[in-house]
Amino acid sequence: MADELVPIFVVAILFLGLPWLILHYTTQWKRARGLSMEDERLLDTLHETARRLDDRLNSIERIMTAENPGWRERSLSAPAETKELPHVRSSH
Repeated sequence: MADELVPIFVVAILFLGLPWLILHYTTQWKRARGLSMEDERLLDTLHETARRLDDRLNSIERIMTAENPGWRERSLSAPAETKELPHVRSSH
């Protein structure tokens, strides 16, 4: 009797269980491909933060240009090792 049930279980698993498992996880994968509401809120927050930081950087550059008109050319032409502010002491 038990020998007759084993092939029935194997066939049921192969033709019912395995396709169900594949279709279930395929559906889950397709559903998860889009952004969740939480992800969209996080992206909006990050975008707003980046915009504010860009505004701040532009304000700092305007102030630097007003106080020291040639600062950008000097900072771009100076070697990387010598790029220190004169009022900042090195901790070496």
